[in-house]
Amino acid sequence: MIYDYLIVGCGVAGLNAARYIPADKKVLLVCKKSPWQCNTFFAQGGIATAIDESDINSHIDDTLQAGVFQNDIDIVRTMSSHSRQTIDELIDDGMEFDKNPDGSLAYTKEAAHSKSRVLHANGDATGRQLHLFLLKQCRHEIIDNSIVVDILSQDGICYGVELLCDNHIKRVFAHNTILASGGVGSIYQYHTNSTTISGDIQGICVEKGITLADMHLMQFHPTVYVEQTTAQKQLLTEALRGEGAKIVDEDGYAFLRDYHSSAELAPRDIVSRAIFDYIKKTESKIYLDLSNFTKKQFKRRFPNIYHNFVDMGYDLPSDKVPISPAFHYSMGGIKVDKYGLVSDCKNLFAIGEVARTGVHGANRLASNSLLEGLVFSKLVVLQSMKNQFHIDIEKFTNPQKDYILQKPQDKKLKEKLRATMWKHVGIIRNTEDLKETLDKLQQISNLDIGRLLYLRLLVAISIVQEAVANTSSIGAHFIQKKEKR
Repeated sequence: MIYDYLIVGCGVAGLNAARYIPADKKVLLVCKKSPWQCNTFFAQGGIATAIDESDINSHIDDTLQAGVFQNDIDIVRTMSSHSRQTIDELIDDGMEFDKNPDGSLAYTKEAAHSKSRVLHANGDATGRQLHLFLLKQCRHEIIDNSIVVDILSQDGICYGVELLCDNHIKRVFAHNTILASGGVGSIYQYHTNSTTISGDIQGICVEKGITLADMHLMQFHPTVYVEQTTAQKQLLTEALRGEGAKIVDEDGYAFLRDYHSSAELAPRDIVSRAIFDYIKKTESKIYLDLSNFTKKQFKRRFPNIYHNFVDMGYDLPSDKVPISPAFHYSMGGIKVDKYGLVSDCKNLFAIGEVARTGVHGANRLASNSLLEGLVFSKLVVLQSMKNQFHIDIEKFTNPQKDYILQKPQDKKLKEKLRATMWKHVGIIRNTEDLKETLDKLQQISNLDIGRLLYLRLLVAISIVQEAVANTSSIGAHFIQKKEKR
């Protein structure tokens, strides 16, 4: 069977693309584990949108300023100008956002936004509510517990993918292949991502010669509870600070004002670096102070955070929560145009965090990620339907390969990779350590390792290569000279 559409990933971008594909098309969605093991499901903050037409230019300006004007302005304009219609279509189809007592949509403010324009659902469960809504809307086939081990491409045409499913490698062919597999979080020691998000697809792209861009631009969320044993750390949404929470030291001093006039509402890269620098200078533990909320307010507005922390022994909002920055989002990815088309293939698309549209520039504006996934997934489907491209399976002649996904030493080497990326390719970087890290990663990639670790290393190497090549600080890429001892 040849599918009309093959979608890799069941997060917001993949599921929303499926939502716009007509029911009479043959469509298959595949995901690495269960559909809810994706970053969308864990997104707390909300969805940014231009409130109305008069707010579009302001939303564009905020996005550009957060992105240090490294964004593609035409792509930013495309996203913002489509945002209101995209939200209205969701609401018309039954998605419910939180409302004010008068029935109007309840907007909140997040860091680096000039006004309240972020929608949320069920308090701090926006991603979960959106994900469940899109899953219910999906009328197409989903195969879970399937790992993409290769992209089937030849002569500038994508024919589909190779999957490991039920312990067998199988080929899935499609006229249109849409990559919506997410970012690279699991290659870092401390991250907020689902454990399925490990850059496999980006690694395959490196192997295939499919262009990646801006891979050195990694966003670190400033307020993360990292004192838990699980790989995925507990995020404390930006909306907390947007609604008055403070970042303080052990003595209760709110030090961010010393670093930026917007303090808690400064862009994420600035806040993360400020915390990192303050810890280095003072050796103080850093906390999120939630005392501006009453318990009733907090439980109503942030019910999931409240219950998660109750389970860990905290009494919120009375208790201060120890925090640290952690990896959160990749601004870079597979280079695509505004219709999500991969430049190296006629019928291969990428959307969401796996793609580099240029919309985020050097630092993503809070809550623009769900919006990006919603807007560009629709544009991808509309464009692909105009293209009407069909593969000729007889022209695909590449032989099938056998892969060993994991080998005995992989786990130890994977932990070494994650620790190295966190230490040397994190919030503060220096060129000397980056070059040493690049050599180490290349050496590991030449060892006898499994397919999945190899792909992680390829994407890690691409990140470090771009970091080495970019010697000036910009946005989330901050270069500092190594201190002499």
